[in-house]
Amino acid sequence: MDQQRSRWDEITGGDHGARYAARFADLAESGADVHGEARFCAARLAPGSRVLDAGCGTGRVAAKLVDEGHTCVGVDSDASMLAEARRARPDIDWYEADLVNVTGLDVGAFDMVIAAGNVVPLLAEGTESTVITGLAELLRPGGVLVSGFGLDTQHLPLSFAPTTLDEYDTWCSRAGLVLRQRFATWDADPYEGGGYAVSVHTRP
Repeated sequence: MDQQRSRWDEITGGDHGARYAARFADLAESGADVHGEARFCAARLAPGSRVLDAGCGTGRVAAKLVDEGHTCVGVDSDASMLAEARRARPDIDWYEADLVNVTGLDVGAFDMVIAAGNVVPLLAEGTESTVITGLAELLRPGGVLVSGFGLDTQHLPLSFAPTTLDEYDTWCSRAGLVLRQRFATWDADPYEGGGYAVSVHTRP
């Protein structure tokens, strides 16, 4: 049976790597802050932690965390994105795999798993709970799952918003994770409703 295509593949065709990398390079050159996700995560990590960047794209978050002294592994299903990651940071382990199959990778256990950049709503329809369960299984006891994603069309590259916070929390709960914190931005602004949320769940 053919594996279902993710929403990301449907909207990009799997060939956006170079354009995506160039966009963030231009933002960085203009002085924009492109490391909010990494800074948020680093503030919640002990020194020398082990991190999985799930849906890592071109590797921007993982690369910054490695520069901060952590060990990172990146996983993504988009070969064009991983090509950019490998070109920029050959010192990091990058795996091409669908997150549905993440537990089949021999990558060990992690102190934190990150799913930034709208990873969750861009998964293939119906696979979300399986993916969250797999990511939770890769966390060490006390480990943290951090995700950030849009809840409306203004914060998504889609014409609809496929994932609600209630649904996401249900998938996390089924995977044995507990919600600890929720913010409106990667700068840790309080979440009081709105179209974007950053969630921190832990594995007890």
